[in-house]
Amino acid sequence: MNTRDDARGYIRAVLDLYIALPETPSHARRSDRALAANLHAQQICFPVIRAALLLATARRLARPTPLPPVRSLHYFLPVIEELRSQALSSSYIEYLDSKVRQLRHRTGAH
Repeated sequence: MNTRDDARGYIRAVLDLYIALPETPSHARRSDRALAANLHAQQICFPVIRAALLLATARRLARPTPLPPVRSLHYFLPVIEELRSQALSSSYIEYLDSKVRQLRHRTGAH
């Protein structure tokens, strides 16, 4: 695979994860694609992106008062930056994944 294919795969993986989360759009916007490309250019590894999206989503879904739906991948940037300097353990990431699934069912989010 060449660098262009690597970038496409990374961008696709980030966007697929993003739109699969509860309370996110059903499709990515052009600005979401541009941000995913920028994250790739910054060499932010996909596990950091996944952890950040799961952590932010778990935080949102656990709130006692619902928030409006997420409209952009940019919403997750502060948590991505947070986790760039403080990695989460793989067991905690798996916990977050299960928590998001559990909260999704409880709240009825997509």
